[in-house]
Amino acid sequence: MSKFKKKNVPTEAELEVLKVLWKTQPATVRQIHEELNKKQSSAYTTTLKMLQIMHEKGLVERDETNRAHIYKAIYSEEQTQSSILSNMITKAFGGSKFDLVVRALGETASTEEISDIRDLLDSLEENKK
Repeated sequence: MSKFKKKNVPTEAELEVLKVLWKTQPATVRQIHEELNKKQSSAYTTTLKMLQIMHEKGLVERDETNRAHIYKAIYSEEQTQSSILSNMITKAFGGSKFDLVVRALGETASTEEISDIRDLLDSLEENKK
């Protein structure tokens, strides 16, 4: 289902960097760092090191033609979400999508959310026919 290798599933911190890139890519380390610092203060070198690691993991690509390296996410937000979800379903729910949905909805889903989910399920069922 996913093109990601196990090591390519981003950590929580890497996901924050990817969120910045999905909105503003391509971006320099400085641009990414400034955006990340709006939520939580950290050193520029921390952002730089994280991007270097993410490049090694195959999560971002780096354009080195200019003095300031330009970074871009390799995978889309949707591809990354699918990979994280697939990994979570396998690890936490023994591969059961049903168990994931039961846990996700629990007693917290609103009537409107349940109705929207029912419509989605009906639509998916129609597409299978």
